[in-house]
Amino acid sequence: MTPGQQGHLAMLTFSALVAGSFALGAQVANVIDPAVLNAARFVLAAAVIGAVAAATTGLPIAAFRAPWRYIVLGGTFVTYFVLMFEGLKTAAPVSAAAVFTLTPVMAAGFGWILLRQVTTPRMALALTIGAVGALWVIFRADWSAFRAFEVGQGEAIYFVGCVAHAVYTPMVRKLNRGEPAVVFTFGVLVAGAVVLTLYAWSDIMATDWAGLPMIVWITLIYIAVFASSATFVLLQFATLRLPSAKVMAYTYLTPSWVILWEQALGNGAPGMAVLGGVALTMVALWLLLRDDGRPQLEPKPTGAR
Repeated sequence: MTPGQQGHLAMLTFSALVAGSFALGAQVANVIDPAVLNAARFVLAAAVIGAVAAATTGLPIAAFRAPWRYIVLGGTFVTYFVLMFEGLKTAAPVSAAAVFTLTPVMAAGFGWILLRQVTTPRMALALTIGAVGALWVIFRADWSAFRAFEVGQGEAIYFVGCVAHAVYTPMVRKLNRGEPAVVFTFGVLVAGAVVLTLYAWSDIMATDWAGLPMIVWITLIYIAVFASSATFVLLQFATLRLPSAKVMAYTYLTPSWVILWEQALGNGAPGMAVLGGVALTMVALWLLLRDDGRPQLEPKPTGAR
């Protein structure tokens, strides 16, 4: 497989794993404080990735030069995760997943600002179609709600988190100095765990861990191992092989995956009118993949060797 194909396969897996955090997260968002849950998530994920890194590439001291890089990236990503669970307190999983599909448009903008990555006309068209599909789902195919711009509080909160996610993608490429994906991920996870633990320390100590329902533990294990450890590595891996906008394009698959998750959990599916918006996000992904065969020159990431 070519590096580009490897990046696409990584993001396909990424989108499926991320979708599970929406379906499960909606069930625990009102049971445990989002910052507390994500602090535990980052600690567990750092332990898993640290063990994997130690057993494979090792953890060379040189990889932790300029630790401020990990603090910036870790702080950015914990912002995304905390706001995601805050949003899921009131937003439906499919609707939140639709908000997530707005990140490619923002990632394209930040990719140009930080890396001068140029969006081709086909990619611009695809991003536009995907954004329309996302808005279709967010407003639940209700034109009057769109005209009044009636956005739910949960969706609005999560949108701010998605801005942080969009910034994170090109920042990885800009701040990576040749470190292996698993080592770089470990640094980000440790930094994120420290930031969140300091921020939520009083709430962590006040949480009745023994009294938490089983669904919280199931969700914690899933988001720590699959929706954090695995997806962090997949995202770092793909970001070093694909343009930022194209990496985030795979978020267009998330609503479709969430619908499957919701059906598997017995929560039903959205109406046919809403599914029209999901279909548009699939068209956007198809256009972006069609664009993959065209050569595209990109500047060398800052600090890469």
